[in-house]
Formats: sequence, C-alpha cells, structure tokens
Amino acid sequence: MHERLRSGDVGRPREFDDAAVVDAAMDVFWSKGYESTSTEDLCVRTGLGRGSLYNAFGSKRGLYERVLRRYAEVGFGAQAEILERPGPLKQRLRALMVAVIETDLGDPVKRGCLAVNAAVDAGGTDDVVADQVLRQFSRFEAAVREAIACGQRDGEVAADVDPSVAARVFVSAYYGLRVLGKVVRDRRVLEDVVEGALARL
Repeated sequence: MHERLRSGDVGRPREFDDAAVVDAAMDVFWSKGYESTSTEDLCVRTGLGRGSLYNAFGSKRGLYERVLRRYAEVGFGAQAEILERPGPLKQRLRALMVAVIETDLGDPVKRGCLAVNAAVDAGGTDDVVADQVLRQFSRFEAAVREAIACGQRDGEVAADVDPSVAARVFVSAYYGLRVLGKVVRDRRVLEDVVEGALARL
C-alpha cells in the first residue's frame, strides 16, 4: 500500500485505499498501544506521508478511533458468524470461546484483544474510547442474549435462566479469556473458564 498523491495534486481525490490504511494502522496500534505509537510508525507502516495521513484522518487520535471502529466491525462479524451457525447453542458458545483461545495461544507477541487493550489503556480517562469499546461489548452481549433466548425457546436453556444475566456472565468470561490469554500458556486453564461459563446454562 503506497501513497500515490504526487506533489501538485492538491485538490484531486486521494488515491489510496482507506480500509487498507486503517488495517495497516491497526497492526501498529495493536502491537504497540496508542501512547507508544508514533506518527512516524504509522507513516512507515501505511506508506503514507504525514500530510496525507493527517488530511485523511485528521490526527493520530482520529485514525485510532477509526481503527477501533474497524476492529469492532470485523470482530463482530466473526462472532456473529459463529453464533448464527446451525447446531446446539452450547456448541456455538463453546466455539466462540475456543476460537479466542486458539487465537491468543497462537499469537507469539500476545497482543490480546485490541478493544480490551484500549479499555485498559484509556477507557478510564478517555470518554470517546470508553464509549466505542462499550458499544462493541454491548453489541456482542445483545447478540449472545438473543442466542440464549432462542435456546430457551427451543428448550436448550432452562426456563428460569435470565437471558440478560446469562449473556453478561458469558461476555465477561469471554473477555476475561482475552486477558488471561496474554499471560496463561496452559490451555487447560483457559478451557476451565469455558466450561465454567457454559455450566450456568
């Protein structure tokens, strides 16, 4: 991905792929964190000059917010694909958790979840970042709640289970796995979390 804006091209539409730039920037922010990522890091990774980067996204902060939105969309798409598969509810919920175990154990640099990292790094002091991360978590929780409610209607989940409470517990365990996955290398420990979360259903 290379910048194709030439000197003298002022006023012409930019000719680079915004999505590709955001994906490249995501790799940098995800690996280094927001504070440790420099504009130079972003320029090197995206292939854009500082002026083009700022013209397109306003600032490093503006690009970071775009990255978080992109991460949320891609992540929810993957989550929804698993939730919407045919088959028993617990099988699908287990598949969601096993997928992140595989991801985290297979990552040599232990980046974890970008949204969780953002919440920990800036969520307590940055309202915009906190709101973006909360929207991502809430959207996932709503999808899990609906899946549990459907499982309840189909007789897979006991009638006395509150789908909202069950969804919150599951989502907490799911994102807890993302934190544990950064430091725990014993797969059995992570799988115990999975089984504990599913046992409530």
